[in-house]
Amino acid sequence: MTVTDPIADMLTRIRNAINVRHPLVSIPASKMKLELARILAQEGFIEGYEVIRPNTPQATVRIRLHYRTKNDPAITGLKRVSKPGLRVYVGKGEIPRYYGGMGVTVMSTSRGVMTGRQAWRDGVGGELLCYVW
Repeated sequence: MTVTDPIADMLTRIRNAINVRHPLVSIPASKMKLELARILAQEGFIEGYEVIRPNTPQATVRIRLHYRTKNDPAITGLKRVSKPGLRVYVGKGEIPRYYGGMGVTVMSTSRGVMTGRQAWRDGVGGELLCYVW
């Protein structure tokens, strides 16, 4: 089955796993998804991730979700911004601060996938991928 928006699929799988309090979620791997997982781990939204290479051609990313207490997930919301039907680009001076600065803006720039804060420091703009809070 083909997925038209793999990033939205990843965010939905994480959102669904958090809603039912699963400790792990498995997602088909790609370079973009690995970069998103790296940023989520770096910002403390997930405990970590690992790439599982089963006997199939498609690798899998296994993400360990982070819960502050037994029923309090570190991720309270995920929102996809730029979609295949409507790409959203921002310049270096237009990078939004989401959720009063408590959330993280994830961007794809010419220097790779990074947070909005890092893109602002580096002085680059790019495509807004998603918000995580």
